Amino acid sequence: MTRYAMAVDLNRCVGCQTCTAACKHANATPPGVQWRRVLDLEFGTYPDVARVFVPTACQHCDDPPCMDVCPTQATKKRPDGIVTIDYDVCIGCAYCVVACPYDARTKVTKPAFAYGTPMQNEAKRFDDARIGVATKCTFCVERIDDGTAKGLTPGVDPDATPACVNSCIAKALTFGDIDDPQSDVSKAVAGNAHFRMHEELRIGPRVYYLYDATREDTPIVEEAM
Repeated sequence: MTRYAMAVDLNRCVGCQTCTAACKHANATPPGVQWRRVLDLEFGTYPDVARVFVPTACQHCDDPPCMDVCPTQATKKRPDGIVTIDYDVCIGCAYCVVACPYDARTKVTKPAFAYGTPMQNEAKRFDDARIGVATKCTFCVERIDDGTAKGLTPGVDPDATPACVNSCIAKALTFGDIDDPQSDVSKAVAGNAHFRMHEELRIGPRVYYLYDATREDTPIVEEAM
């Protein structure tokens, strides 16, 4: 069975925020709403300091707490593991926003534009269905579905791969079927030391963070996660 996952190589991420910009462009999110963020973290005391850039978004958990609290079943998990939101069913209660341990969900209550009055591109891409409901990263599910329908492979073919992965200038992001041992994401996870955020919650996040276990500052990074 196909289960999509993402690997983030913390050794390669340079904090350029290109994935954040690519996500915003691809999904036309309003000002102040970022489905993908890159955290800039610093640890230690001079001269023993460490710095790491950590891309974050919806973790598309195996057992998503956001789905458990949804009173209308607007949040669902597909057989391939992607967690979705049905805007037609969502009532905007925001229970899922509170339940998400990754701060990955946002509710927008009214239209917002960069300069008040919508520019031509904003007006063209505005989606009224995303007002008053919960929104989040979808792993660019439309690209995945459209691409696979054409016989493309997510994580290999750009037209079937999340925009953030395609845009990463440092090749820090890898995507694909974690159940396929030959996929790039499976090889990345199998070949590197890694952790997942809030694994202690036992909700099965499917974003894996790779790191260099030989670095002396690695324990500081792991503790922060």
